[in-house]
Amino acid sequence: MTIIAVFAAARLVEGDIVEDRRRNAVSCFFCKWSKYRDRVWVPVYISSSYSSSQKRVIRSAMKQIQDQTCIWFYEIYGWSRWYTRHLYIFSGNGCWSYIGRIWWTRQQKLSLSKNGCLRTGTIQHELLHALGFAHEHSRSDRDDYIQVLTNNINPGEERNFAKYKTNNLRTPYDFKSVMQYSNFAFSKNGLPTLVSRSNPSMRFGFAPSVSSNDILRVNRYYQCTAYL
Repeated sequence: MTIIAVFAAARLVEGDIVEDRRRNAVSCFFCKWSKYRDRVWVPVYISSSYSSSQKRVIRSAMKQIQDQTCIWFYEIYGWSRWYTRHLYIFSGNGCWSYIGRIWWTRQQKLSLSKNGCLRTGTIQHELLHALGFAHEHSRSDRDDYIQVLTNNINPGEERNFAKYKTNNLRTPYDFKSVMQYSNFAFSKNGLPTLVSRSNPSMRFGFAPSVSSNDILRVNRYYQCTAYL
C-alpha cells in the first residue's frame, strides 16, 4: 500500500481505481481528508439499498481501521448528505474507489457491490484507496521484491501493473498488505502474473484485513501521533 495520485482519463485502472485528469501523477497536495483536533474526519453515507446485516459488515470494517488510527468514519443521515462533502458507499458495478479525497464534488463515490465486495478485506482495500493509498505492487521499489510476468498478463491489461513514484512512508514491502494484488491478477492463462523474488512459490493477495504495516502507513501519512 503506497501513497500516489492518479493521472489519466476517468476510467478504472488496476481493476478498482477511478482515474481522473485532475490528479497529479507524482504528488497530491489535496488528497488528504481534513484533520481537526487530532482526528481525521471522514463523513460517510451508506446507501439504503444495503440490508442491515450488510451495513454491519461495512461498519465493522471501518471500525477496525478507526480503532487503530486517528481516522474517524462518521455516518451522516438524511438531508445532511446534500450539504456535506462525504464518502458515498453504494452497491455499484464491482468494487472501486478514487484515490484520496476529491474536492470537485460533494459526493465521493465508493462502490461495494452486494455481489462479491462485502468482505472485510475488500471493504478495507477500497477505504484505504479513498484515504489516499494505492496498490502495493505499484510501489516505486516493487522490482526489488516482486517480478511482473508480462507474458501471462491478459492482453490490454498491462497498464494495471504500472509502477509509480511513491511515498512508501519508511515501511517495507508488505505481501500481507490488504492492498497487495494476488499472484494471478489479470492472468490470461491461469499462471502467475506476480511472483515474489525471494520466494517464487509464495501465495499472496488474500489478506483478510488490514496488516500492521497498512495501519502504520495510515498513521504516518495522517500524522496520527497518538498511535505512533
